[in-house]
Amino acid sequence: MLNLQVKVHPVVLFQIVDAYERRNADSYRVIGTLLGTSDKGIVEVTNCFCVPHKEYDDQVEAELAYAMDVYELNRRVNSSESIVGWWATGHEVTNHSSVIHDYYSRECVNPVHLTLDTSLQGSRMGLKAYVCVNFGVPNGKQGCMFTSIPVEIQCYDPEVVGLQLCQKTIGGTGRPRSVNPEMDLAHVAEAGHKMSALLDQVLAYVEDVLADRQPPNNEVGRSLLHLINSVPHMTSDQFSEMFNSNVKDLLMVISLSQLIKTQLQLNEKLTFLTSP
Repeated sequence: MLNLQVKVHPVVLFQIVDAYERRNADSYRVIGTLLGTSDKGIVEVTNCFCVPHKEYDDQVEAELAYAMDVYELNRRVNSSESIVGWWATGHEVTNHSSVIHDYYSRECVNPVHLTLDTSLQGSRMGLKAYVCVNFGVPNGKQGCMFTSIPVEIQCYDPEVVGLQLCQKTIGGTGRPRSVNPEMDLAHVAEAGHKMSALLDQVLAYVEDVLADRQPPNNEVGRSLLHLINSVPHMTSDQFSEMFNSNVKDLLMVISLSQLIKTQLQLNEKLTFLTSP
Protein backbone atom coordinates (compact mmCIF):
# COMPACT_ATOMS: atom_id res chain seq x y z
CA MET A 1 0.00 0.00 0.00
CA LEU A 2 2.92 2.36 0.64
CA ASN A 3 4.02 1.88 -2.97
CA LEU A 4 1.08 3.93 -4.19
CA GLN A 5 1.68 6.98 -6.35
CA VAL A 6 -0.92 9.70 -6.82
CA LYS A 7 -1.38 11.71 -10.02
CA VAL A 8 -3.73 14.68 -9.78
CA HIS A 9 -5.19 16.57 -12.73
CA PRO A 10 -5.37 20.39 -12.61
CA VAL A 11 -9.18 20.45 -12.83
CA VAL A 12 -9.26 18.79 -9.39
CA LEU A 13 -7.20 21.58 -7.87
CA PHE A 14 -9.46 24.22 -9.43
CA GLN A 15 -12.54 22.48 -8.05
CA ILE A 16 -11.05 22.32 -4.55
CA VAL A 17 -10.12 26.00 -4.59
CA ASP A 18 -13.58 26.91 -5.91
CA ALA A 19 -15.22 24.91 -3.11
CA TYR A 20 -13.00 26.65 -0.56
CA GLU A 21 -13.94 30.09 -1.89
CA ARG A 22 -17.66 29.20 -1.74
CA ARG A 23 -17.54 27.78 1.79
CA ASN A 24 -19.76 28.99 4.60
CA ALA A 25 -18.52 31.84 6.73
CA ASP A 26 -18.23 29.59 9.80
CA SER A 27 -16.24 26.87 7.98
CA TYR A 28 -12.47 26.94 8.20
CA ARG A 29 -12.00 23.69 6.30
CA VAL A 30 -13.68 22.03 3.32
CA ILE A 31 -13.67 18.32 2.50
CA GLY A 32 -14.86 16.25 -0.43
CA THR A 33 -14.62 13.03 -2.42
CA LEU A 34 -11.89 12.18 -4.92
CA LEU A 35 -12.88 10.39 -8.12
CA GLY A 36 -10.64 8.64 -10.60
CA THR A 37 -9.01 5.31 -11.29
CA SER A 38 -6.55 3.06 -9.47
CA ASP A 39 -4.41 0.56 -11.32
CA LYS A 40 -1.05 -1.09 -10.62
CA GLY A 41 -0.14 1.15 -7.70
CA ILE A 42 -1.01 4.42 -9.50
CA VAL A 43 -4.04 6.42 -8.37
CA GLU A 44 -5.11 8.94 -11.01
CA VAL A 45 -7.47 11.61 -9.67
CA THR A 46 -9.51 13.15 -12.48
CA ASN A 47 -12.51 14.64 -10.69
CA CYS A 48 -13.87 15.55 -7.26
CA PHE A 49 -16.81 17.14 -5.49
CA CYS A 50 -17.42 18.85 -2.16
CA VAL A 51 -19.22 17.17 0.76
CA PRO A 52 -20.92 19.58 3.22
CA HIS A 53 -19.83 18.90 6.76
CA LYS A 54 -19.39 20.44 10.21
CA GLU A 55 -16.59 19.75 12.66
CA TYR A 56 -16.91 20.02 16.42
CA ASP A 57 -14.42 19.30 19.17
CA ASP A 58 -15.65 15.74 19.72
CA GLN A 59 -17.44 14.77 16.50
CA VAL A 60 -17.83 15.30 12.74
CA GLU A 61 -21.14 15.67 10.91
CA ALA A 62 -21.13 15.07 7.15
CA GLU A 63 -24.00 14.84 4.69
CA LEU A 64 -23.21 11.32 3.47
CA ALA A 65 -26.55 10.89 1.69
CA TYR A 66 -25.77 13.98 -0.38
CA ALA A 67 -22.32 12.60 -1.18
CA MET A 68 -23.74 9.29 -2.44
CA ASP A 69 -26.37 11.07 -4.56
CA VAL A 70 -23.70 13.23 -6.23
CA TYR A 71 -21.53 10.17 -6.79
CA GLU A 72 -24.38 8.24 -8.43
CA LEU A 73 -25.15 11.19 -10.70
CA ASN A 74 -21.50 11.40 -11.66
CA ARG A 75 -21.48 7.68 -12.45
CA ARG A 76 -24.24 8.26 -15.00
CA VAL A 77 -22.02 10.79 -16.80
CA ASN A 78 -18.70 9.00 -16.45
CA SER A 79 -18.93 5.37 -15.38
CA SER A 80 -15.15 4.92 -15.45
CA GLU A 81 -14.63 7.20 -12.44
CA SER A 82 -14.92 5.62 -9.01
CA ILE A 83 -14.16 6.76 -5.47
CA VAL A 84 -10.42 6.69 -4.77
CA GLY A 85 -10.26 8.75 -1.57
CA TRP A 86 -11.05 12.15 -0.15
CA TRP A 87 -9.59 15.63 0.02
CA ALA A 88 -9.43 18.44 2.55
CA THR A 89 -8.14 21.98 2.55
CA GLY A 90 -5.31 22.78 4.93
CA HIS A 91 -1.65 22.00 5.34
CA GLU A 92 -1.87 19.16 7.86
CA VAL A 93 -3.86 16.14 9.01
CA THR A 94 -6.31 16.99 11.82
CA ASN A 95 -7.75 14.96 14.69
CA HIS A 96 -10.95 14.33 12.73
CA SER A 97 -9.16 13.01 9.64
CA SER A 98 -9.08 9.42 10.90
CA VAL A 99 -12.88 9.44 11.41
CA ILE A 100 -13.50 10.71 7.89
CA HIS A 101 -10.92 8.32 6.47
CA ASP A 102 -12.66 5.40 8.16
CA TYR A 103 -15.83 6.18 6.18
CA TYR A 104 -13.98 6.24 2.86
CA SER A 105 -12.26 2.97 3.78
CA ARG A 106 -15.70 1.39 3.50
CA GLU A 107 -16.31 2.98 0.09
CA CYS A 108 -13.05 1.93 -1.62
CA VAL A 109 -9.89 -0.09 -1.03
CA ASN A 110 -6.87 1.86 0.27
CA PRO A 111 -8.37 5.35 0.00
CA VAL A 112 -6.03 8.28 -0.58
CA HIS A 113 -6.20 11.43 1.52
CA LEU A 114 -5.23 14.61 -0.35
CA THR A 115 -4.55 17.94 1.36
CA LEU A 116 -4.34 21.28 -0.43
CA ASP A 117 -2.97 24.24 1.52
CA THR A 118 -5.30 27.09 0.54
CA SER A 119 -3.75 29.29 3.25
CA LEU A 120 -0.62 29.56 1.06
CA GLN A 121 1.90 28.91 3.79
CA GLY A 122 5.38 29.43 2.40
CA SER A 123 3.88 31.48 -0.47
CA ARG A 124 2.73 28.35 -2.30
CA MET A 125 -0.25 26.05 -2.45
CA GLY A 126 1.17 22.88 -0.93
CA LEU A 127 -0.20 19.58 -2.21
CA LYS A 128 0.29 16.38 -0.19
CA ALA A 129 -1.10 12.85 -0.33
CA TYR A 130 -1.41 10.31 2.46
CA VAL A 131 -2.51 6.74 3.10
CA CYS A 132 -3.58 5.37 6.45
CA VAL A 133 -1.44 2.57 7.88
CA ASN A 134 -2.75 0.44 10.76
CA PHE A 135 -0.43 -0.31 13.65
CA GLY A 136 -0.59 -1.69 17.18
CA VAL A 137 0.30 -4.69 19.30
CA PRO A 138 -1.20 -8.14 18.59
CA ASN A 139 -4.44 -8.74 20.48
CA GLY A 140 -4.16 -5.23 21.82
CA LYS A 141 -5.25 -1.73 21.03
CA GLN A 142 -5.04 -0.83 17.35
CA GLY A 143 -4.50 2.56 15.77
CA CYS A 144 -3.71 4.17 12.43
CA MET A 145 -1.12 6.59 11.13
CA PHE A 146 -1.20 8.80 8.04
CA THR A 147 1.89 8.23 5.92
CA SER A 148 2.93 10.53 3.09
CA ILE A 149 3.13 9.11 -0.44
CA PRO A 150 4.41 10.67 -3.70
CA VAL A 151 2.04 12.99 -5.54
CA GLU A 152 2.44 14.84 -8.84
CA ILE A 153 0.41 16.89 -11.30
CA GLN A 154 -0.55 15.20 -14.56
CA CYS A 155 -2.20 16.96 -17.48
CA TYR A 156 -4.01 15.94 -20.63
CA ASP A 157 -3.23 17.99 -23.74
CA PRO A 158 -6.47 20.03 -23.52
CA GLU A 159 -5.70 20.78 -19.88
CA VAL A 160 -2.26 22.09 -20.84
CA VAL A 161 -3.89 24.52 -23.29
CA GLY A 162 -6.28 25.66 -20.56
CA LEU A 163 -3.46 26.19 -18.07
CA GLN A 164 -1.47 28.21 -20.60
CA LEU A 165 -4.53 30.38 -21.20
CA CYS A 166 -5.00 30.87 -17.44
CA GLN A 167 -1.35 31.84 -17.12
CA LYS A 168 -1.88 34.67 -19.60
CA THR A 169 -4.50 36.23 -17.30
CA ILE A 170 -1.74 37.27 -14.87
CA GLY A 171 -1.07 40.95 -15.58
CA GLY A 172 1.97 43.02 -14.82
CA THR A 173 0.29 44.62 -11.78
CA GLY A 174 -0.53 41.25 -10.22
CA ARG A 175 -4.26 41.54 -10.96
CA PRO A 176 -5.96 39.06 -13.33
CA ARG A 177 -6.99 40.32 -16.74
CA SER A 178 -9.43 39.03 -19.33
CA VAL A 179 -7.98 36.84 -22.07
CA ASN A 180 -9.93 35.40 -24.98
CA PRO A 181 -9.13 31.94 -26.41
CA GLU A 182 -7.07 32.05 -29.59
CA MET A 183 -7.87 30.39 -32.88
CA ASP A 184 -6.33 27.01 -33.68
CA LEU A 185 -3.91 28.43 -36.23
CA ALA A 186 -2.79 31.04 -33.71
CA HIS A 187 -1.97 28.20 -31.29
CA VAL A 188 0.07 26.51 -34.02
CA ALA A 189 2.00 29.73 -34.71
CA GLU A 190 2.62 30.31 -30.99
CA ALA A 191 3.83 26.73 -30.53
CA GLY A 192 6.15 27.15 -33.50
CA HIS A 193 7.68 30.31 -32.01
CA LYS A 194 8.18 28.57 -28.65
CA MET A 195 9.79 25.58 -30.35
CA SER A 196 12.14 27.86 -32.28
CA ALA A 197 13.15 29.67 -29.08
CA LEU A 198 13.83 26.36 -27.29
CA LEU A 199 15.95 25.12 -30.21
CA ASP A 200 17.96 28.35 -30.09
CA GLN A 201 18.64 27.74 -26.38
CA VAL A 202 19.74 24.17 -27.05
CA LEU A 203 22.06 25.24 -29.89
CA ALA A 204 23.56 28.01 -27.76
CA TYR A 205 24.21 25.52 -24.94
CA VAL A 206 25.86 23.01 -27.28
CA GLU A 207 28.06 25.68 -28.84
CA ASP A 208 29.13 26.93 -25.41
CA VAL A 209 30.05 23.38 -24.34
CA LEU A 210 32.04 22.76 -27.54
CA ALA A 211 33.87 26.09 -27.10
CA ASP A 212 34.68 25.27 -23.42
CA ARG A 213 32.69 28.29 -22.28
CA GLN A 214 30.44 26.08 -20.15
CA PRO A 215 31.17 22.78 -18.38
CA PRO A 216 29.38 19.77 -19.92
CA ASN A 217 26.54 18.02 -18.13
CA ASN A 218 26.25 14.30 -18.77
CA GLU A 219 22.56 14.19 -17.90
CA VAL A 220 21.77 16.97 -20.34
CA GLY A 221 23.88 15.24 -22.98
CA ARG A 222 21.98 11.98 -22.57
CA SER A 223 18.67 13.83 -22.80
CA LEU A 224 19.76 15.56 -26.00
CA LEU A 225 20.92 12.24 -27.47
CA HIS A 226 17.58 10.63 -26.62
CA LEU A 227 15.78 13.60 -28.19
CA ILE A 228 17.78 13.34 -31.40
CA ASN A 229 17.23 9.59 -31.66
CA SER A 230 13.49 10.01 -31.19
CA VAL A 231 13.21 12.33 -34.22
CA PRO A 232 12.38 10.36 -37.42
CA HIS A 233 15.00 10.55 -40.15
CA MET A 234 13.53 12.30 -43.18
CA THR A 235 14.56 14.77 -45.82
CA SER A 236 13.41 18.38 -45.90
CA ASP A 237 10.95 17.56 -48.70
CA GLN A 238 9.45 14.71 -46.69
CA PHE A 239 9.12 16.94 -43.65
CA SER A 240 7.46 19.71 -45.69
CA GLU A 241 5.01 17.20 -47.17
CA MET A 242 4.16 15.81 -43.72
CA PHE A 243 3.74 19.29 -42.24
CA ASN A 244 1.54 20.53 -45.09
CA SER A 245 -0.60 17.41 -44.85
CA ASN A 246 -1.17 17.96 -41.13
CA VAL A 247 -2.00 21.63 -41.68
CA LYS A 248 -4.54 20.67 -44.36
CA ASP A 249 -6.14 18.21 -41.96
CA LEU A 250 -6.33 20.91 -39.30
CA LEU A 251 -7.90 23.40 -41.72
CA MET A 252 -10.45 20.79 -42.78
CA VAL A 253 -11.43 20.14 -39.14
CA ILE A 254 -11.76 23.88 -38.50
CA SER A 255 -13.94 24.35 -41.59
CA LEU A 256 -16.21 21.44 -40.66
CA SER A 257 -16.60 22.69 -37.09
CA GLN A 258 -17.52 26.16 -38.32
CA LEU A 259 -20.08 24.70 -40.75
CA ILE A 260 -21.63 22.60 -37.99
CA LYS A 261 -21.78 25.61 -35.69
CA THR A 262 -23.47 27.70 -38.40
CA GLN A 263 -25.94 24.91 -39.13
CA LEU A 264 -26.89 24.61 -35.47
CA GLN A 265 -27.42 28.35 -35.20
CA LEU A 266 -29.64 28.35 -38.30
CA ASN A 267 -31.68 25.43 -36.96
CA GLU A 268 -32.11 27.22 -33.65
CA LYS A 269 -33.38 30.40 -35.36
CA LEU A 270 -35.73 28.43 -37.64
CA THR A 271 -37.11 26.52 -34.66
CA PHE A 272 -37.69 29.79 -32.81
CA LEU A 273 -39.45 31.40 -35.79
CA THR A 274 -41.72 28.42 -36.51
CA SER A 275 -42.66 27.75 -32.90
CA PRO A 276 -46.18 28.91 -31.88
